[in-house]
Amino acid sequence: SIAMTVARLRNIIAGLFIMLSLALAVYHNINWLWFTLFVGVNLFQSGFTNWCLMDKILTALGVPVTPAR
Repeated sequence: SIAMTVARLRNIIAGLFIMLSLALAVYHNINWLWFTLFVGVNLFQSGFTNWCLMDKILTALGVPVTPAR
């Protein structure tokens, strides 16, 4: 079984947000691309700063940072 950790869930959520906002931009309103940009900028800056709000939220919700042994 594959353990869900903060890093895995962050990537899943970011990917979901990007796909959802792109679909909303195509089928509803082009301004949803601003949300896509926000997610991308957050991922970009977290690569340099090692800080991500989603990581903090997931940790506060009790998601493990490392896989359980």
